[in-house]
Amino acid sequence: MGTSQRLISLDVLRGITISFMILVNTPGSWSYIYAPLRHAAWHGCTPTDLVFPFFLFIVGLSLFFSFKKYNAVASKAATFKILKRTLIIFLIGLLLNLYPYFNFEGVRIMGVLQRIALAYGAGALLCVNFKRQKLLLIAALLLLGYWALLYFGGNANPYSLEGNIVRQFDLFLFGEQHVYKGFGIPFDPEGVLSSIPAVGTVIIGYLIGDLMDSTTSIPLKMKKLLLYGAVMTIIGYLWGLVFPINKPLWTSSYVLYTAGLATLVLALLIFIIDYKKFSTWSKPFVHFGSNPLFIFVFSGVYAKTISYLIKIPVSDGESVSLYRYLFAEVLAPLFGNMNGSLAFAISHIIVFWLICYILYRNKIFIKI
Repeated sequence: MGTSQRLISLDVLRGITISFMILVNTPGSWSYIYAPLRHAAWHGCTPTDLVFPFFLFIVGLSLFFSFKKYNAVASKAATFKILKRTLIIFLIGLLLNLYPYFNFEGVRIMGVLQRIALAYGAGALLCVNFKRQKLLLIAALLLLGYWALLYFGGNANPYSLEGNIVRQFDLFLFGEQHVYKGFGIPFDPEGVLSSIPAVGTVIIGYLIGDLMDSTTSIPLKMKKLLLYGAVMTIIGYLWGLVFPINKPLWTSSYVLYTAGLATLVLALLIFIIDYKKFSTWSKPFVHFGSNPLFIFVFSGVYAKTISYLIKIPVSDGESVSLYRYLFAEVLAPLFGNMNGSLAFAISHIIVFWLICYILYRNKIFIKI
């Protein structure tokens, strides 16, 4: 299988992940969401909890093919390029948190893009400096070390919301006013310490890319991916019996479990697209996958703009946000609260796909 074919499967996986990310991030109302489109309350893993680790897994995959394409080796130039991109992505995430009011006193420091930046930066530096066997050892040490850090660093209940060391560290580093408060108490699900195992997610993606590249036969490639995917999923699940699968803490069991599932999905896509040659359905996802970070940032800016800056007058003489208006006055009356909230998210996937399609058709690829 040639590089272009490999990258089609990769772009489709990336596009599916981005579109699902928009689906779960843009409901008409957070009060009306079907259970699979919600995150697990704490321990556990729903389909929604797969989105972010799938994306970081894809970051690792992309790193392998990018490094191979450009013959990237450890050098001052490569290091500078990685650090520069890391800083840019982190700053964009911080600006997105500040938008639209730019309240520096209460801004959340960490976030999704910040986690992507740190995991990409550390993962890329490790992958460009070490070979496969050492990367396997590094990934294992990261995951085992993080387990020890949480177990010995927390209180009597080290994997709880209140007692984990991830929360303690972020509060020490940033203070309560700069930490996410969506869990009822200050705790950041994209914290600094929990970015350590996220680097492991990136490295695993890189190693899976290496595995794909080392096998030319599509059937053998699929078998290897299925084997490694199943092994990681099972080990992650079993490890979760003592170190719970938990997205907010990004536990090591969660890393293996989700990376295993991502590998299995990748094998399925290769089977459908490259082996069975059934690819027409995947075109919209290729479009999404061609500008992933741009469309994620754009969707965030858009959602905040129509939530805070654009107001629409309603019948009682008051005004509501355009976000609220589209759901409550347009879609909910047509489809009901639950389906209206889902229709809101789906309609935005379509809008953002149109933007991606226009960019793709005009060969515009916005690199961040």
